[in-house]
Formats: sequence, structure tokens, C-alpha cells
Amino acid sequence: MFTYYLDLALRSLKRNKGLTVLMVLAIGLGIGASMTMITVLHVMTADPLPDKSARLFYPQIDPQDMEGYVAGKEPFDQFSWPDAMNLLHARKDSHQVAMTGGRVTVRPPQGKSRAFFADARYASADFFGMFDVPFLHGNGWSAEDDDRQARVAVISRSLADKLYGADHAVGQSLPLGKDVFRVIGVIDRWDPVPHFYDLTQGSYHHTEDVFLPLETAMALGQGTAGNMNCWGHADFPTPDRMKTADCAWMQFWVQLDTPAQVQAYREFLVHYSEQQKALGRFQRPPNTRLHDVMGWLDYNHVVPGSVQLQALLALGFMLVCLVNTVALLLVKFLRRSSELGVRRAMGASKRSVFAQLLVEASLVGLAGGVAGLLLAFFGLWIVRQQPAPYATYAHLDVAMLCATLVLALCATVLAAIFPAWRACRVQPARVLKIQ
Repeated sequence: MFTYYLDLALRSLKRNKGLTVLMVLAIGLGIGASMTMITVLHVMTADPLPDKSARLFYPQIDPQDMEGYVAGKEPFDQFSWPDAMNLLHARKDSHQVAMTGGRVTVRPPQGKSRAFFADARYASADFFGMFDVPFLHGNGWSAEDDDRQARVAVISRSLADKLYGADHAVGQSLPLGKDVFRVIGVIDRWDPVPHFYDLTQGSYHHTEDVFLPLETAMALGQGTAGNMNCWGHADFPTPDRMKTADCAWMQFWVQLDTPAQVQAYREFLVHYSEQQKALGRFQRPPNTRLHDVMGWLDYNHVVPGSVQLQALLALGFMLVCLVNTVALLLVKFLRRSSELGVRRAMGASKRSVFAQLLVEASLVGLAGGVAGLLLAFFGLWIVRQQPAPYATYAHLDVAMLCATLVLALCATVLAAIFPAWRACRVQPARVLKIQ
């Protein structure tokens, strides 16, 4: 029976080519515009670590003096060196990482004249395990390497390919500025979106190419990069004073696997703040926060309100297109009242006629979905030409591609329900002409 309905639908669509094209274009425009913006929103709101984000937490404390104090004001987003080290060495949970961003001068084997800058990440040993960083070759460093300031490095696959070839990078010497490091690991392609673990570098910053032990990088004076917030009368510190300055410039993450651990860590942050206030380091009452990955992204408003508004406007445009499609289908079906009346008079039930019309609408929806896909690809290409930091990530993945076709089909079938029902209500006796 479905094959019969399909044949009838194809015949009907061919008879009214102009109307068919209008319906396909209406659906295609609505789907194309909406899926372009939904894809952008999907990229910007994606969970960067879907299997682990609910167990990774970013704490906040308030180390400032009383100058400008406002009760309940949000604390700093970052940590000073003493506080980051205190939390790290407290060993309250199995995995913790203190880190900061940097920028290093890479001196390739070809010679100093070919030196270039590369983004770097200085982190404690748990960085790779906490964030499920995939390794192509080798591995990361240990806590002991960090404590003894070992001159080891992990590099990205792209940098390894550029310098030595990814398969031959482990064990090579890597000159960074005036210092030389030994490559112990090569990271496979890894670029979490958004760049959740350090939003000070930019919400959609690309993954760094060089990773160094935190203690080693600081001891050697490798250049840091990122935001810095100082309080009191502290001046912007020189590299040799960054560990003692009253400035927040480091990031800190902790892995908490159970609700009990989360609650215990919240209490630990309050007790730590009280302890530091008793020692005279903190002056303000305890003011702490603890966000998981998605909560941290929401707290920092990673998704601009303009993008959300554009997505809503695109959905509104699709709704307008569907309303027009409803009108076109109603006109098309009612113009076929005589044909449908003959079928009813020959014994076809309302249900069979209704099914026939829905099959016809489904074909229109599929064609509109294909047109919408082409328009979405074009729209995303335009987005990628924009200077926005998230633009390079605007691509249709398999899930969004399937969602586009399903949305087009479902939307068209829903739009066809009223016109098909209205056409089925026509009484055969009213439309049959008795000779």
C-alpha cells in the first residue's frame, strides 16, 4: 500500500511542479537558517568532556583585603600561587591540577633563524589524567618530576609533525628559549570546545602546543600569559615575584567523584578560608564557590546572548516558513477535492486518503530537508569566514546532519496534518459531478 501511496504522491508533485518547488524552498529556507544557528549554538554549548564533566570542579575563594568589600560579591576566577599550592598539596582528593597559560619560543632543529612562538600550558602532573588527554606516543610527567623540576615536555601532534615527525618525537631535545627540554610524550588530536580549563585565554582558544611541569616552568622563568588580578596596593609583579605577589593568575581544578566528596570539598574551602583569615592572609569572611564544568561555562557566560537571540530568530523564521507551507498544502489538497472525492466514492476510507496525503507531504519534507542541508552548509561556510573566535568550529557533524533531515520531515508532516484532515472532510457527493 505504501508503494501505491508513493506512486500517487510522485504523480501529484509532478503535476504541480511550481507549487512543489515553492513548498520545497519554503521548508529549505526555514530549515537552512534555523540549522545554521542551531549548529553554532550546539558548538558553543557543547559539553567538552561529556563522560567526565559532572565530576570535574572549579573552586573559588576570596583572598582580598577589605578595600571595596561588598558582601556576597563574586570572588576571583583565579588563584594566587600560595593558595593554588596550598590546595594542591592538601591532597584532599585523588586528582587535582594547578596550572597557568604561557608562551614559549621554540627553536627548531633547522636553526635559530626559524624560531617561532607557541602557546604553552604549565600544569601539575594530574592534568593529563583528569582531562582524559589522549596520547599518540609516550606519556605525561609524574608528581615527582614536577617536584624535582624535571626538564621534560609534552607536545601536540601538530608541533611534533612540524619539528621531528610525530613517530620520532619522544626522546628528542626541545629547545625553548634558552632552556632545553626532553620530549616524553606526544598528544593526539585533542581540542575541547569550549576551552573550559582556562577561559582567560579565550572561550574558544585552541589547545596549546607545549606542556611543561608547572614547577619547572616557574623556576626557569618561562613566560606566562593570561589575565592577572591584583589587590591591595600590589603592583604588577615581575617574573621573579609572581609566587609571592598578591595577585590571582592561576587556574585550579579538582575531581570529585561522589556527592559526598563534593560536599566535603565545599566545607574544606570554607575551613581553608577561615584558617587563612586566622593567619592574617585573608581579611574577608569566607566567600567560596564550587562549579562543575558546565556550571563553570554558564557562570562565565561563555555563550553570548546575541547568539542565543539569533538562534531564536532563526527558529521563528522557520515557523513562518512552516505556516506558509501549511497554506500551500491546504491550497494544493483542496484543489484536488474532485480526485479525492472519486477515491472516496470508490471505497477508499478517510484514513487511507489521509495517509496518502501525509506520504506526499513527507516527500516534500525530505526534498526540503536536502535543500535545507545545502543552505545550512552554505550558511556555516559564511559563519566560518567571520572573525568570531568560535567560527572555525562551525561544522555540521553527523548528529546535526541527521537532525536536519528528521526536523524537516517531522515539521512538514506536522504542517500537513491540518490540510490533510481538511481535505478528507470533503463529502464525495459535493465534489462529484453527475452527468
